[in-house]
Amino acid sequence: MAEIVRARIERLAHKGDGVAVVDGRELFVPFTLPGEAVEIAVDGDTATLVRVVAASADRAVPACLHFTDCGGCVVQHLATPAYLEWKRLQVVEAFAQRGIDAAVEPTVAIAPGTRRRVTFAIVHEADGPVLGFSRRASHDVVAIAACPVAVPAIATRLGLLRALAGAVVPRGRSARMTVVAADNGLDVAIDADRPLGRAIRERLAGLSADPALARLSIDGEAVTMAWRPEIAIGKASLLPVPGGFLQASEEAEAAIAGLVAAGVGKTRGPVADLFCGIGTLSLRLAASAPVTAVDGDGGLLTALTESAKRAQGLKPIATRVRDLFRNPMAPAELKPFATVVFDPPRAGAKAQAEALAKSAVPRVVAVSCNPATLARDARILIDGGYRLERVTPVDQFLWSAHVEAVAVFSH
Repeated sequence: MAEIVRARIERLAHKGDGVAVVDGRELFVPFTLPGEAVEIAVDGDTATLVRVVAASADRAVPACLHFTDCGGCVVQHLATPAYLEWKRLQVVEAFAQRGIDAAVEPTVAIAPGTRRRVTFAIVHEADGPVLGFSRRASHDVVAIAACPVAVPAIATRLGLLRALAGAVVPRGRSARMTVVAADNGLDVAIDADRPLGRAIRERLAGLSADPALARLSIDGEAVTMAWRPEIAIGKASLLPVPGGFLQASEEAEAAIAGLVAAGVGKTRGPVADLFCGIGTLSLRLAASAPVTAVDGDGGLLTALTESAKRAQGLKPIATRVRDLFRNPMAPAELKPFATVVFDPPRAGAKAQAEALAKSAVPRVVAVSCNPATLARDARILIDGGYRLERVTPVDQFLWSAHVEAVAVFSH
């Protein structure tokens, strides 16, 4: 049986939980803030907030009616200045753990209602389809009626998305839906792992008549397409791949691209864009320098190549399909480049960083969604002779525990 105890929250952990010390052991208490006096229910190693006895001055009113149920946002109760500093300190601490005294800039803030790529969880229950996000520490799906993080183009079409989910996902089954708000409509991709019969296709055709929907893809197949989704980016247009990777927020993408451009500087020498994805950075970098774009996903590179062909006024963009985790670009291959940019998944780019550390590339710009692996890769570069100039966090994933960062190195 749970025991009710009074405690003081000492700090905010990196996943957003408050940390209390009770009988000499640390307990993680969701939805609490440093300095608060709280009553908590303790059951073994699990602590649940009963009530806040004395609130922190940094406590804010949550923006979402689903906060504390939906697992997507964990710190909506933290006021903006303290919230942005908490994210900055995550980067500071990650670098400090690698023995790096990094000059970490203030976190670049991103506004609510700007997330253009959202992945929903779907479960078709007995009384109908549920569209939402996973409940905190659970596989249950919380049905959402609103989402202050998503762009209005997505947030105002939840009914349409729920209807599409109900048409595709059979009762008793679950699936995932990725929605991108392109400039010319929604690009919806459902991973359902099921064949589509004629009746289902006819129903989807009817639902796809909604003018908000540009394309609907099921298990990678474009089932309906009123027009091809496009996203303007400088002198080019991105052509999203169904369900493929795309920076979640246009505002955050612009901030990251600006930081990368500043890191590259005024060099006109060739640039390598490693883990380039669909080319959000490559297409911008090619405005002033030739780019070699490398990624393990051939589908994303095909879309990048098509975008580059349709653009005017860009320097050449060469693409290479390559698994940079298993086969990083070697120092001899890196020699022609004035700058290398790399933006890997959360696992980081250890093998590629080790190859860069043995190279003489003048400048390196690293983009990461994981401060821990970014700090590890930075340590490798520094030990190989690079100097860390600056690190800037970007709050791409608003109110979550995740933080993006851009680090600039010179040889």
